Amino acid sequence: MAKRTFSTLETFLIFLLVMMTAVTVALLSLLFITSGTIENHKDSGVPTTQSSTTTLGSTATQGSTLTHGTTATPTPPVVTTPEPPLFQNFSGYHIGVGRADCTGQVADINLMGYSKTGQNARGILTRLYSRAFVMAEPDGSNRVVFVSIDIGMVSQRLRLEVLNRLQTKYGSLYGKDNVILSGTHTHSGPAGYFQYTVFVIASEGFSNRTFEYMVTGIVKSIEMAHRNMKPGKIFIKKGTVEGAQINRSPYSYLQNPESERARYSSNTDKEMVVLKMEDLDGAELGLISWFAVHPVSMNNSNHLVNSDNMGYAAYLFEQEKNKGYLPGEGPYVAAFASSNLGDVSPNILGPHCVNTGESCDNANSSCPIGGSSMCMATGPGLDMFNSTQIIGRIIYERAKVKTCKPALGYSFAAGTIDGFGSFNFTQGTTVGDPFWDTLRDQLLGKPSEEIKQCQKPKPILLHTGELTKPHPWHPDIVDVQMITIGSLAITAIPGEFTTMSGRRLREAVQAEFATYGMKNMTVVISGLCNVYTHYITTFEEYQVQRYEAASTIYGPHTLSAYIQLFRALAKAIATDTVANLSRGPEPPFFKQLIASLIPNIVDRAPIGKTFGDVLQPAKPTYRVGEVAEVTFVGANPKNSAESQTHRTFLTVEKYEATSATWQIVHNDASWETRFYWYKGLLGHSNATIQWHIPDTAQPGIYRIRYFGHNRKQDFLKPAVILPFESTSSAFEVVTT
Repeated sequence: MAKRTFSTLETFLIFLLVMMTAVTVALLSLLFITSGTIENHKDSGVPTTQSSTTTLGSTATQGSTLTHGTTATPTPPVVTTPEPPLFQNFSGYHIGVGRADCTGQVADINLMGYSKTGQNARGILTRLYSRAFVMAEPDGSNRVVFVSIDIGMVSQRLRLEVLNRLQTKYGSLYGKDNVILSGTHTHSGPAGYFQYTVFVIASEGFSNRTFEYMVTGIVKSIEMAHRNMKPGKIFIKKGTVEGAQINRSPYSYLQNPESERARYSSNTDKEMVVLKMEDLDGAELGLISWFAVHPVSMNNSNHLVNSDNMGYAAYLFEQEKNKGYLPGEGPYVAAFASSNLGDVSPNILGPHCVNTGESCDNANSSCPIGGSSMCMATGPGLDMFNSTQIIGRIIYERAKVKTCKPALGYSFAAGTIDGFGSFNFTQGTTVGDPFWDTLRDQLLGKPSEEIKQCQKPKPILLHTGELTKPHPWHPDIVDVQMITIGSLAITAIPGEFTTMSGRRLREAVQAEFATYGMKNMTVVISGLCNVYTHYITTFEEYQVQRYEAASTIYGPHTLSAYIQLFRALAKAIATDTVANLSRGPEPPFFKQLIASLIPNIVDRAPIGKTFGDVLQPAKPTYRVGEVAEVTFVGANPKNSAESQTHRTFLTVEKYEATSATWQIVHNDASWETRFYWYKGLLGHSNATIQWHIPDTAQPGIYRIRYFGHNRKQDFLKPAVILPFESTSSAFEVVTT
């Protein structure tokens, strides 16, 4: 190997990395308690849970494990909520739908997905929601729950806490056997709700504020669906979606056997599966749609919390069905859930070098000048906001009608064409770098020969499966779950399957069902469920070590292991032998986690001003298509995740002369509004609210209102969170 040389800039960046790593290690040592912090149920072998099987709610859950728990988790007190009486004499299902806010912090927290340092939340474009669906037999038995959540992915800690609270309220009615939690995979939601060290570091600490907000929202959505259950019918629809996706790792896809690729017309899955729900009178209740595309239309320069393209599809569908309601309100619930999106991008114009304009669609996603940091894919719109709308609308329109211990490879640090990584890492790396290997060995210790051999041809950057301080860096107990609703089987995947991985699993499960008499089953890949384990590629894709392969943490045979497990679940459901599946250890729930590295500070208003005072007023008149903008004296928006006095940061209101009242026409869940927070020094900040006036806006008099919370702390007294609100001057909107 030729001797490696580094530029002055690289040397300086490497020095900074070493210093930051040293500080991180010191902080971990100070902020974690590493003994007596794991709660596990008693180990009894391979972790498996199960329930009885029927036509509707056949459920089977099984997990794989490399370590065993040692401490029993105390059983929470159970206060069972009485079951509402259910009408039984009908043909169909009991169906309930519910939606609740789960946004969390919108400032002073990392956005989860791109792992880009400095990409902190600084405001909000749209609210994040948990959308729950409960389905049961006419007699109320064999119910299943599917929840689609506008977050990056479901963490194990999040799932454990949700299940714990459901058990406290409902007893054994809802549990790990029949509840699936699935993240949409938006890369513009808050981080901070994980317990494994890799994700804690990426989140810059654990945010109990956001964690509680999310858990509360998820549980509330399930409670609403539970209360709203009524007799109804369920329909399955399928269709093809064109113009919304490309394969972002075509070089990896081409490594799959030609005979296998020839069976498909595209290197992405274009099929959308829709589960439509109606009551017995034909009134629509809601839908769940599964389609494979990454919600990364909003790129890594974004700082506004939002639900990206899948969330925009849900926004459009719910606005259409819930006429007269504000976004996030109304009885109809539409979930656009994730599928086998691992190598699928919405940035359909493909990768180009941002400095030269030439294509960088190559094995390494690298540019001649600037390397991988210059290679970015772009969407079809004028900007990322417009691209999000275009892709989301396409999806919406179509919906109308032996495993290894975990390890991350070098290409994991390279990023993808949707968001590049840092330093000199490139995709397709199959040979380690002596500098980074030495740095890793000095800071974290050397990876064992076992893990190096097992993960080949991946060159190991971080041997996370062998790192246990202050807590394990990756999960070693992983649940796999499947539920059936009539002829639909939903496979709950704890990660991101690539296109071909999803196809192989789907075909294997369908074949297993058919072998035991359940023919013509529709198998849905539901991604980002229950716990996050990064990516799952095929064995062939793994060999070239692009980003998705480097992030397949359990090694080259990960997909084979999942196929084996899901075939076993399908067989158990088809043969009514779920009860015979073995049960194993529960995953851990760590008590002590690193606190957020971003401190809480007291909010301060400028001298002579108070919170909410208008700094830049609205203009007297705007035309449709223009942007109304007002700037206020602000306070940190994360305070509002603690004290939820106000349910929105803003409203746009129209004056109705006939009633002499102001009517809310938009809130912060509306796509037409944007809330920007600008952080100053010593607790000072400004908040700017924009209303992008749509062509459909009615002429008239309007105003913008701002709702916030400021943190106050007097000497030697605990901090308190105080609500405030403010109103702009009135302005007129005209059509010409």
